[in-house]
Amino acid sequence: QVQFVESGGGLVQPGGSLRLSCDASGITFSLRTMGWYRQAPGKQRVFVATVSVGGDTVYADSVRGRFTISRDDAKSTVSLQMNNLTPEDAAVYYCNQSPPDAANWGQGTQVTVAS
Repeated sequence: QVQFVESGGGLVQPGGSLRLSCDASGITFSLRTMGWYRQAPGKQRVFVATVSVGGDTVYADSVRGRFTISRDDAKSTVSLQMNNLTPEDAAVYYCNQSPPDAANWGQGTQVTVAS
């Protein structure tokens, strides 16, 4: 059974930082490109960042230079370090494979950016 469990969200002030984590199970994690996605209220879920098997990373223009994605194949986890957060970053954040497995989205973790 494929499962993605996200954690680490919360309330942070503009300019603050958060680190999200995702535990993956039911997949051969070390052979998968992994990604983070986010969905703001009233908007579609969008791509944030991916990290390949070899560690190559790709970022959405809106987060490049502020967010860092990383993976730990030994623990089957993927993380997202988010710095200099803005209100536009507020959303529910999800992890998944890339391309995403549409049948197995997790619950996500809520990120709220407000002063």
